[in-house]
Amino acid sequence: MTDAKLVVIGAGPGGYAAAFLAADLGIDVTLVDPEANPGGVCLYRGCIPSKALLHVAKLIDEAGHASEWGVDFGEPTIDVDRLRGFKDRVVAKLTGGLGQLTRQRKVRHVRGTARFVDSDRLEIDLVEGGTEALGFEHAIVATGSHPTRIPGFPEGPRMLDSTSGLALEDVPATLLVVGGGYIGLELGSVYAALGSKVTVVEMTPGLLPGADKDLVRPLHRRLEKRFAEILLSTKVASVEDAGGGMKVTLEGEGVEPTERTFDKVLVSVGRRPNSAGLGLDNTGARIDTQGFIEVDEQLRTADAKIFAIGDVVGQPMLAHKASHEARVAVEAIAGHKVAFEPACIPAVVFTDPEVAWCGLTESEAKEQGIKVAVARFPWAASGRAMTLDRDEGLTKLLIDPATERILGVGLVGPGAGEMIAEGVLAVEMAALASDLRLSIHPHPTLSETMMEAAEVFFGQSTHVYRPKRK
Repeated sequence: MTDAKLVVIGAGPGGYAAAFLAADLGIDVTLVDPEANPGGVCLYRGCIPSKALLHVAKLIDEAGHASEWGVDFGEPTIDVDRLRGFKDRVVAKLTGGLGQLTRQRKVRHVRGTARFVDSDRLEIDLVEGGTEALGFEHAIVATGSHPTRIPGFPEGPRMLDSTSGLALEDVPATLLVVGGGYIGLELGSVYAALGSKVTVVEMTPGLLPGADKDLVRPLHRRLEKRFAEILLSTKVASVEDAGGGMKVTLEGEGVEPTERTFDKVLVSVGRRPNSAGLGLDNTGARIDTQGFIEVDEQLRTADAKIFAIGDVVGQPMLAHKASHEARVAVEAIAGHKVAFEPACIPAVVFTDPEVAWCGLTESEAKEQGIKVAVARFPWAASGRAMTLDRDEGLTKLLIDPATERILGVGLVGPGAGEMIAEGVLAVEMAALASDLRLSIHPHPTLSETMMEAAEVFFGQSTHVYRPKRK
């Protein structure tokens, strides 16, 4: 049996961030993961490959839009094999770079799947065969999550989830996307741009449940032009493989129970934590009814030697949350006085337009009875948005009317994901609306809509006439 001061199980954005920081702090660390290089779902089968494909989808859409400006490229010719190759090269370059960083930091990387024997030992099933016993002083569980399966739905090559959807084996003529959340809309946008007739089915009354409606509205209008149909308050009652396609029965408001046939069905109804099969029942760690590992503010489980981070500990299931949790867990192990207490965690939907928000949302404020002032700046008044011919966007600030502190920020429009970081900084630093208003933003940019939204709060926006009510 070998020993390690720290073992990290899982090499996604949380796991490899934890292992790298531990090595930087001089801690002897072993990283356990079945892949040849770190990366996890995010790099191999999630965030990165999807963004590579979404970039191509946006390019295709812009090329078609350019005809309105007097530039006509004609119909694009899509080579799926070369497109898949581009996506795979991006993944290989990033994961290969992480492998190099692993070696530079002298992190021991064991390729395999680990399970706890007790609170001091792991048994690892090695990829090349056989097992290895590993003793440890501390362990960090960073095993991530997997796509949720719907009971009763068949399996097969015509049934896709986020993993198989990103494999991009082909472009189906017709595609049903089950779930109107960010994964379904992102992948649906990719396939629609490549030529599929996409139908989206969402059980709730709106797309992107949880996001404010005024941010979703511009995206919905744009997707209505790209997708064949968007069916809200609708569910898939049954799915059957009919040989030449998937026979689907839909039920919902305004939709008579009807059978339709699609070439493929993409199920994107959320993700589940990878907590089963880890042997945590042999330790003092506890798992809740949803499968999440319970942790405290330092990411420590009920077993003092074992920590957990990322998707496996709960919502939001976001890579950047996992990376920051990794830092807290490692510093706690190193004896530092730390806690994971972010004022906000940003969310970004990489559709076109992008939707991003952080801090308090307007929906949450209403539910919790929190009084807020909402300042909105429409991108129709933005010179930069006009030059892009994309004036459908919106910037909004949620402000405490008593203290003028910024409590939340929401954006919809091209590049919203890049802009939301300023909102995160404002919320984290308890900035006031006047701080944003007095910070000189470059012109003409989309970022200056943040400044002008703050000016709207004071009734003094240069490009929008909205006098402040007395």
